[in-house]
Amino acid sequence: MKRIAQIEKSYMKDDLPDFNSGDTLRVHVKIKEGDKERVQVFQGTVIGTRGSGTNSTFTVRKMSNGIGVERVFPTHSPNIEKVELIRSGRVRRAKLYYLRDLTGKSARIKEKIVDTPKVVKEKKADKAKKAPKAKAEPKAEKSE
Repeated sequence: MKRIAQIEKSYMKDDLPDFNSGDTLRVHVKIKEGDKERVQVFQGTVIGTRGSGTNSTFTVRKMSNGIGVERVFPTHSPNIEKVELIRSGRVRRAKLYYLRDLTGKSARIKEKIVDTPKVVKEKKADKAKKAPKAKAEPKAEKSE
């Protein structure tokens, strides 16, 4: 079993961004037409992921001329040139299949705003500057 895991590990991509359901991705896919090869971009919302290791896939959905188009991509496929994370969505489900029945404004997903570590450090530093410092009072000595 360890040999299979080692072989699978050699095929796995490590340059993929961390994404979840609700995130908007731009997937660059290699398309072969005859003897020519080109890259086609598919941008949409991730409605689900499944599997693990080299067997994992993710489903991306977009609207094209009022028609919903879904595409399932193998995560570690050699045909995927690159995956860009456009925006992170704030959702409470792992599978967003309910988006198939929604159109227009109701199908929108709120954006997840994430504080980067640099911003968090700056905010903490600002709070420390604004907070009044308590003066240390001299301790009264006990006399006997």
